[in-house]
Amino acid sequence: MSLGWWKLVGAALAGILFFHGFSASGKAPNYSFMHNATSAPSLSYYDYIIVGGGTAGCPLAATLSQNATVLLLERGGSPYGNPNISNMASFGAALSDLSPSSPSQRFISEDGVINARARVLGGGSCLNAGFYTRAGTEYVRQAGWDGRLVNESYQWAEKLVAFEPPMGQWQSAVRDGLIEAGVLPFNGFTYDHIFGTKVGGTIFDQQGIRHTAADLLEYANPSGLTVLLHASVHKILFAIKGNKRPKAHGVIFRDASGAKHKAYLKKGSKNEIIVSAGALGSPQLLMLSGVGPAAHLKAHNITVVLDQPLVGQGMSDNPMNAVFVPSPLPVEVSLIQVVGITHFGSYIEAASGENFAGGAASPTDYRMFSPKIGQLSTVPPKQRTPEAIAKAVEYPSNEDEPAFRGGFILEKIMGPISTGHLELRTRNLNDNPSVTFNYFKDPQDLQRCVQGIQTIQKIVESKPFSKFRYDYMSWPILLNMTAGAPLNLLPKHYNPSMPLEVYCKDTVMTIWHYHGGCQVGRVVDLDYKVLGVDALRVIDGSTFNYSPGTNPQATVMMLGRYMGVKILSERLAN
Repeated sequence: MSLGWWKLVGAALAGILFFHGFSASGKAPNYSFMHNATSAPSLSYYDYIIVGGGTAGCPLAATLSQNATVLLLERGGSPYGNPNISNMASFGAALSDLSPSSPSQRFISEDGVINARARVLGGGSCLNAGFYTRAGTEYVRQAGWDGRLVNESYQWAEKLVAFEPPMGQWQSAVRDGLIEAGVLPFNGFTYDHIFGTKVGGTIFDQQGIRHTAADLLEYANPSGLTVLLHASVHKILFAIKGNKRPKAHGVIFRDASGAKHKAYLKKGSKNEIIVSAGALGSPQLLMLSGVGPAAHLKAHNITVVLDQPLVGQGMSDNPMNAVFVPSPLPVEVSLIQVVGITHFGSYIEAASGENFAGGAASPTDYRMFSPKIGQLSTVPPKQRTPEAIAKAVEYPSNEDEPAFRGGFILEKIMGPISTGHLELRTRNLNDNPSVTFNYFKDPQDLQRCVQGIQTIQKIVESKPFSKFRYDYMSWPILLNMTAGAPLNLLPKHYNPSMPLEVYCKDTVMTIWHYHGGCQVGRVVDLDYKVLGVDALRVIDGSTFNYSPGTNPQATVMMLGRYMGVKILSERLAN
């Protein structure tokens, strides 16, 4: 196929599949407690210091501020006033912005899959496709959480950021195709995680405006909270002398000008530092602060505070595989609205659009699904310098781009079972750590993908979906077309004569649900306290052993609120 076609498909994939979670109401709330870190004093004291104003950190800070003084440190800026975050129609633009001020920071795993991490108040809820759905009851039970407080915490978030999506014709056809394919029963609109097909929630309102975790700061007590933007925490400080074990008592952070600031905990046995920097940021910060595998820390000339070999272990990313289906009819612009929750452990979701990317695939555009990615795979991983990448992707950009019309039906596996690890590359907090997810290392993960793709075939060939596909485009043609797209940096093997296992491995992508690195029972206890040190917790997706529900953001918000309530009740108990 022509390069112009792949520019089109690449732009469309980027526009549609990037649709999993940014946060910003169109109009900025008047947060009197939100400041640029350049205005912060060089020394300050608080009851709680939270590192990371993301999907967990915002609800946690809002809750703790009710009865304590809280400092929330966010390395990125505000989501408010940024249409690339706020507007559903601009979905994907922030993810393809590779500038230093972008709310998204790209990273490429050692597996060769292009990924992104948030760098903005509101975290991943500012970048994602917006789907809002709870964890299952069994997940809650296994986590050891209090079911009643879990439900109250979900509802607390839902009042401000969750909505029922309007169902267009294409999403309705996917829903009805899932039902015909046997993903039963149909459960209507619900936030609950139950087997069958359902319409889930979204953080986009009826006007297509995103509501992120930053909106949950509306619950905050303004006199109890200070939020500092562009505040990069470089190190957690530990008091070691005179303590039985290391005790966290402060942080060092730098503002946008590079000036150094220190924030310390006030005196008091209940005061704590809480890390909510995400599945990459939290283990990275622990290591940079001296908590991690001793040999690895010494190799980077980091003073060891606590030899904790499990920091950075158990990294997982739920593999996503999709099939692109061109449509003869116009389709609505939609993100994730419907999900099929199967009994074999795969979740089926879909997104659609027309002229979705609006010609955004320019020669300087290194977006995740750009055709440039296919050319990047010609550059060996160890040689992927910015210069080598720039040379690999030079090509004329004046080709005509036909109007994109159609959608993607995707499957994401539960769990996953396969795990990897994270290591520091450098001592610079702003550099991405090295992360390996080992997609499909466990054969059960691969089998779930195969069954998911087989279910997508049933949807595509179903009667309800028939008007949204071309008769002459057979299933093998659709698979071959998607497999040829520049989805990742992996070498391509798939052709229609090969089994679906090869398709799964060749076309693996992320749906940004990666987790692990500071897992419960390994790095933190059931109260999210870091094992082996005092006055330090980690509360975010890095603590998960498996991804909750079909999409994790609702549960990450819930966890921030849930633990805030628990910590405050302990504080006020005596």
